[in-house]
Parts: sequence; structure tokens; C-alpha cells
Amino acid sequence: MKIAVIALGKIGLPLAVQFATKGHEVVGVDVNQNVVDLVNEGREPFPGEYQLQEKLAETVGNGSLRATSDYGDAVPGADAVVLVVPLFVDSDAKPDFGWMDAATTDLAEHLTPGTLVSYETTLPVGTSRTRWKPMLEAGSGLVEGEDFHVVFSPERVLTGRVFADLRKYPKLIGGLGDAGALRAKEFYESVLDFDDREDLARPNGVWDLGSAEASELAKLAETTYRDVNIGLANQFARYAGENGIDIYKVIEASNSQPYSHIHRPGIAVGGHCIPVYPRLYLWNDPEASIVRTARAANADMPAFAVGMLAGVHGDLAGQRVVVLGAAYRGGVKETAFSGVFATVDSLKERGAVVLVHDPLYTDEELESLGFTAYHLGEAADAAVIQTDHADYRELSPADLPGVRSLVDGRNMTDPQKWSGVAHRVIGLPPKNA
Repeated sequence: MKIAVIALGKIGLPLAVQFATKGHEVVGVDVNQNVVDLVNEGREPFPGEYQLQEKLAETVGNGSLRATSDYGDAVPGADAVVLVVPLFVDSDAKPDFGWMDAATTDLAEHLTPGTLVSYETTLPVGTSRTRWKPMLEAGSGLVEGEDFHVVFSPERVLTGRVFADLRKYPKLIGGLGDAGALRAKEFYESVLDFDDREDLARPNGVWDLGSAEASELAKLAETTYRDVNIGLANQFARYAGENGIDIYKVIEASNSQPYSHIHRPGIAVGGHCIPVYPRLYLWNDPEASIVRTARAANADMPAFAVGMLAGVHGDLAGQRVVVLGAAYRGGVKETAFSGVFATVDSLKERGAVVLVHDPLYTDEELESLGFTAYHLGEAADAAVIQTDHADYRELSPADLPGVRSLVDGRNMTDPQKWSGVAHRVIGLPPKNA
């Protein structure tokens, strides 16, 4: 098959590479010419994706994958087009379709009969049918269901382990009609491999959910569940910490039977997915009070952590406070919706002199995000661990000379290493000074 993948980001590029490894002719499209050039050189444009560099070099080298910025080069004659263009929410938590609208418009202009169009970007329920179908028909002059087919098939992978997740999780699909769903099932079965999963009620593979709307809701549901679950864990953690209870022992005990799946609490929920998709669900279902409450609870955690710090340290005005970690998740160089922003803002509101450290970012990169860079070994009065980078597990007071207080927002540090420092963890009773 000839396959076009629109947007070569942290999900789109691994997808394109995966498709190419199965022997298909794949053309990736991206508006960033630097990304296009790097891909065509067989060089990964971003670090941290396991096996991406190796597989990219192989598929570009054997001619099965190339990149372009020209839709007219990639789309005409394609058997399948897969779009993984980002969707954002604005300051009012409403979907911002700008980038996806532009990509769909360009796609429609070059769409030819016989093409399967699969949207993998997480969407509000109904978007594939009520937005993309009319746009594609208007721009192409073709008829969906007759000349081409639209399906929704959400990406369900995590940055850093995309190739493993593609094998591990069922590929969900939902068409606007039966013929499109059948095409999608055949397509994804030809480009993906699946691990055996004895824990599933039916065999791992491509699962047709019966409609695009069901597939759209499935992705929103699985991610919103995580946000609600973390919100509940954070509520438990706040109560436990204030009442001398170790919430981590409580969670371990609760989860020892099969009907409890309490997640881990922490200072922040970040990334492109968990903070965003509940808002997309709320756009569909504004009466979902449980979802709204959980989202608010999680959004409040950075301020809560800073309050913990002030409670043990005292007045933060004029104090040099280090936020450890800019990334939203350990080992991943990405700050989308990271808790670092709210943590820094909350500290500044209390008058602190705020510095930020992250082993994955240069000083210049941190400064471009609006932060003042910190280097381990420089003087500090207090610190907050925001990101669960593996490096931070080995921290000690010697790395932060002069530190008097530490709030560990990820339960990573050993309190015995912090003798003489007021050491606090969200969800744990105090264990030292």
C-alpha cells in the first residue's frame, strides 16, 4: 500500500516508521521543514523514543519511508491517510481545531477516490462525522462512504514506548459506515502486530466498536478515568498526610484485591493527554460534575504542594526555591501542561526567588520557557520535586547547599538521606525535622 501519515510528531513519526517496517510505501507530511529534512536524513528529530532511531534509519535507508511538506506529493493515490495532528484546548477549555482544520483542508484538496482516511488524534465525540466528513467532501468534491471512507482510530500509546504499546493494546476503530470500518480493520491488521493477551476477554488485535462516536468516546473515557482516579488518589493523599497516615501503604492494601485500582497521587498531572481529554469530554457533557471536580482537584495540586512547603519552611518571600523538573513526566523531554508552570507561579505569588532544574534541558531551553536555570551544587533555601526523573532519586542535601526544606511531590526520595532537612511528601506523615 501507499500510506500517508500527516504530522511527524512524537506519535506520528513512530507510526509512519511502524507502517514502513511492514513493507508499505510510506510518505510522512509535516509543516516543519527541519523535521522533514531530518527524517529524510534518517535522523530522529526528537530524543527519547525507544528504537525510533534504529527503525527510522532502516526504513529511510531501504526507501520505504520518506518525508515531505507537500500534501500534493503524499496524498494523491494513497490507499490510506492517517492524521495525527495535535488538537489543543484554549484558555476556556474549548477545543482549538485550528491545526487540524488546516490539515484536513489541505488533505481534502488532494484526496483521490479509494482512500481510507483515519483520524488518530483524540477528539470530542461526533467530530469525525460532523466536522471532518463535511470538510473532506466540500474540499474534494467526493462523497464519503462511496468515494472514500472516514474512520476514527485513537492512538493509545505513551511517548517513549510507542512501538511496544502498539503491540500491547487493541487497536480501536469506528467508522462512519460498515464499509469504512471493514477497510480500517484490513488496513490496521496489515500494518500492526499484536502481543498475545490472555487477560483480555477477546483476542488482542483490531477491535471495531461499531461507530466513530463509540471509538471517540472510548479514548476520552479511558483517559478521563485516569484523571478522575488520580483526583481521588490526591484527595485521599491530602487527607492521609494531614492525619498521620501513609497513603501509599493504604493504596497498596486497597489494590491487593481485584476491584480496586487506585492510582498514585502527586504534585501534578501533565502531558498532552490526561489534563486535556477530560476537558474535551466536558465539552460534550458539561453536566459531568465528577469529571469537573477531579480536574479541578488535580489542577490545585501544585498550589497545595507549595502550601506544604510554606507550612514547614515558613515565609517564602525572598527565599531561593528550586523546582526540580520542568518536564511533565520523568525521562520525557516535554513540558506540555507540565506542573512546573503552576508550581513556579504559586511560588512567585508567595514572593520566592524561583529557579528550575531539569537534566533534560539546557539553560537556554529553560530560559526560553520563562525560567531561571538552576545547577545542582548552587545555594538553595528550599526545593520542590515536580518531575519523577530517575536522577532525583539519588539527591541529597549536598546537591542543594543550604537547603532547609524539601517537598517531594513524587515520593521519590529517601527521608533518611535528608537528615536535618524538613522533608515532606504528599500523602505521607512527616518522618524527620
